[in-house]
Amino acid sequence: MMRECAHSGIRFAAKPIALWFMNESGFLDPLIGGPGTKGWPHQASPLRRSAIAAQRWNLLRGDLPLPLAVIQRDALAGNLRWLQQFARDQGVDLAPHGKTTMSPQLFAAQLNAGAWGITFANLTQARVGLASGVRRCLIANQLAAAVDLDALAALLKQHDGARVWFLVDSQAQLDLIDAWQRGRGDDMPAFEVLLEVGLAGGRTGCRSAEQALALARQLHASRATRLAGIECYEGLWATGRSAEDEALVQGLLQRVAELAQACDREQLFECDEVLVSAGGSSIFDLVAPRLKPALSRPVRGLLRSGCYVTHDHGSYRRYMAVMDTRLGCGHGLQAALQVWAMVQSVPEQGLAILSAGKRDVSYDIEMPIPASWFRRGAVVPAPAEWKVSAMNDQHAYLRFGAAEAPRVGELVGLGISHPCTTFDKWRWMAVVDEAYDVVDAIVTLF
Repeated sequence: MMRECAHSGIRFAAKPIALWFMNESGFLDPLIGGPGTKGWPHQASPLRRSAIAAQRWNLLRGDLPLPLAVIQRDALAGNLRWLQQFARDQGVDLAPHGKTTMSPQLFAAQLNAGAWGITFANLTQARVGLASGVRRCLIANQLAAAVDLDALAALLKQHDGARVWFLVDSQAQLDLIDAWQRGRGDDMPAFEVLLEVGLAGGRTGCRSAEQALALARQLHASRATRLAGIECYEGLWATGRSAEDEALVQGLLQRVAELAQACDREQLFECDEVLVSAGGSSIFDLVAPRLKPALSRPVRGLLRSGCYVTHDHGSYRRYMAVMDTRLGCGHGLQAALQVWAMVQSVPEQGLAILSAGKRDVSYDIEMPIPASWFRRGAVVPAPAEWKVSAMNDQHAYLRFGAAEAPRVGELVGLGISHPCTTFDKWRWMAVVDEAYDVVDAIVTLF
């Protein structure tokens, strides 16, 4: 039975993030700053991340140049706790997608909150995870190139006890893996792999049950692979309409369960526990209850949602509003990420130009959403009528119509829609408290 949900209006008390992942490693406590570091104070020397809070910078006081991406500490802490508890209530584990942030500090925070492992999109990203201390890496993608397989074999030797799984969806891919192993000698390890189930017209994954089971048999027979589970991905197909999304998830996860059961009957799995993984950030409530099909050996369901870590003001906010109806209560995720900009010009009636653009904030799903306004010494919600109509590389066009006009020099906090493509525009982000004091920082390694 699911616990009572936390409502989005609740403020979460949290110990400083720095205490969660202080480490002497250059990945977790790196030097930040210097020429070319966007948002870094112009006169400040590079600093270790652990020294930033002591500088007592404040965004609203003008201590940092804009634009600046900021993460609100308490909202972040609440998001980490809420989805982790949701997963526990469903009897599954989290392996959140690290490609969302590519931040060693946030990987560590997710693991500290209870995540089983971290998911990555490719081996380059997984290398960052391993160097950051991640011990279980799921690469939710196919590996086949010799350069990647060589590197993965070396990484597994280098990081004693670490485990890395990747996806296989075709005999052609398995042939390349087998050829790689034959060319490297008998001492090469067998890679742990998950068989991917896909949807017609979508991305990767086996399209039919017959193809998938035939491939599972070949993976079991291969000396280069050990079949450890089944994987799929539903996120790109989510609509936000419950009836359609429920039918999508039921059909896809039923195929996964039937394949897992067929593999179990033929004893094709070569692992102590079978991994079954799915889950984007849009309809994870429908996915989670279906990740543990009944098999003869233990099953670990892995939910891979990644964007929950900062949530957003747009697309995921809308998906979660629909999810609230299904859950029968409010969710506990809060938008934690904003990009702050200055009003640098009001060249005509109804138009203000902000000092942030496509190089600073997401625009792949929709334009950024004016969320906050710092005026007359206080942060207030931006008027609902304010809209960003267009962006250039370094400018945003804020339309305000009959609403109260922003003035040159005032600050606007832009909410985002889809956090992934804001994170990759920043090498560092400030972590702030409710007063917008900078209390910590994260870095990204895309």
